[in-house]
Amino acid sequence: MNSCHRRRILIGPPALAVLITVAGCSPADDTASVAVPRPGAEVTKMCQDLDEALPARLDGLGREDPEPASALTAGWGSPAIILRCGVVRPPKMIDPKVVEGADPDAVAGGVNGVSWLMERQDDGSFRFTTASRTAYVEVSVPEGRDGTGALVDLAPAVKKAIPEGIAD
Repeated sequence: MNSCHRRRILIGPPALAVLITVAGCSPADDTASVAVPRPGAEVTKMCQDLDEALPARLDGLGREDPEPASALTAGWGSPAIILRCGVVRPPKMIDPKVVEGADPDAVAGGVNGVSWLMERQDDGSFRFTTASRTAYVEVSVPEGRDGTGALVDLAPAVKKAIPEGIAD
């Protein structure tokens, strides 16, 4: 005779309904998911310093970091404004059409002492990437949101943690 016993657990309709309801209301449902950049050690250190300097609120939205948790990413609100630090240089940053103002989907500009490249995405969102800093910081703003307030709120942290210069 086998000494192992198998137990069968039956979940009745009321328990199943509660389980489905609880799973459906899980806070993880609204958590954004992003790819974590993989910069070198020097840029990673700057990004960790930036993470410590980031505001708890951005354009009136509370901080809700994306998954997986990382000091190289941050998020605010839902749908989330997402920051990724240590990204690679966007190709449009060296596109002569952007510099000349001839690209309708990419514009260079500055907010409170931080230069940004603004790129309109196909889904109507905007991506902003720092320029003239020793690490690239990318901020994605969902469609329907004005990114100006976010960039104003991020400027002090970027200036504090990411020195001016040219990133590799």
